[in-house]
Amino acid sequence: MSTIPLDYETLRLIWWLLLGVLLIGFAIMGGRDLGVGALLPFAARTDEERRVLLNLVGPTWEGNQVWLVLGGGAIFAAFPPLYAVSFSGFYLAMIVILLALILRPVGFKFRGKIKDPRWRETWDWALFIGGAVPALIMGVAVGNVLLGAPFHLDDTMRAFYTGNFFLLLMPFALLAGLVSLGMIVTQGAAVIVGRTVGPLAERARTYGTWAAIATVVLFALGGVWVAFGIDGYAITSVTDPNAPINPLAKTVELTRGGWLANYGLYPWMIAGPALGFVGMVGAAFGLRARLGIPTLLASSIGIFGIISTAGLSLFPFLLPSSTMPQASLTLWDASSSHLTLFIMLLVTVVFLPIILAYTAWVFRVMRGTVSTQSLEKNPNAY
Repeated sequence: MSTIPLDYETLRLIWWLLLGVLLIGFAIMGGRDLGVGALLPFAARTDEERRVLLNLVGPTWEGNQVWLVLGGGAIFAAFPPLYAVSFSGFYLAMIVILLALILRPVGFKFRGKIKDPRWRETWDWALFIGGAVPALIMGVAVGNVLLGAPFHLDDTMRAFYTGNFFLLLMPFALLAGLVSLGMIVTQGAAVIVGRTVGPLAERARTYGTWAAIATVVLFALGGVWVAFGIDGYAITSVTDPNAPINPLAKTVELTRGGWLANYGLYPWMIAGPALGFVGMVGAAFGLRARLGIPTLLASSIGIFGIISTAGLSLFPFLLPSSTMPQASLTLWDASSSHLTLFIMLLVTVVFLPIILAYTAWVFRVMRGTVSTQSLEKNPNAY
């Protein structure tokens, strides 16, 4: 008899929730940096204004990447089959994301080395790519998860991915990418409006307002598309949440609008899309009213709601298969062992509060308005 105090089903659910927390944490925290980068060439018109934006996120962007690293690590350790299929099948998309993210530290370090305007403008656009491209591609990836990935498993559980990078760029996936980009730009604008002043803040307010409105419209369009335009997946066989992993031990069928089934089974899940709409609408009003922290809070709630909507709609699926539905990976058949999940949970209980406390302390120290005057007083500014 197992001496682990939590049963396998409970641990699987806990790690599904923790994975969601890590991904949402990166979207909210890392989205601050990505959004500011995406707005850099547009909201800031002069070299001084662009330096203000660089110093707005420069001291904290590296720490915000912890959420992305933890998310990837959680997939690797808690859901190995998901890691194997997604990281091998989507590797070209992930390389694009990584290359774009690499532009950010390089841009921060090299932009100020030469005072030539063309040199600095080149790095400004590099930083724009480093903010906009990851936000777009990550949304495209979520869209493809809802569509189903083209992979299958053989009798020995080896995964074979049969797609390519360009097949990822389906219309629905691109719509999901635009939703992601819109919410990240809104988050970046909320940060700029809350911590800068003058024309820079006003331009960010305008761009952010339109981004929030576009996010609401595109999110609604995505919901209609999910209901009437794509097939959802449903497990039709008996599932044992405490059974060992075996993705091929189930049967799956596709139905039009099937991703909405969970909202009928669990009415409380409607809170996900509701928070997405309310948060982004609140962010639009907050930006128009020139509010600081309330706008950032509303934008973060919107991001939480939008990403939660995708996760709740998919539950218990992690990565559906479009070519072999039976091989779709779910929470119940793509996790690590009972003992592994428990040991990981113990480690998380110890270290996650430390990360949260340190992050809160850093942002408290770095709080306040950033302006051209404050940069003149700081010899280490970018």
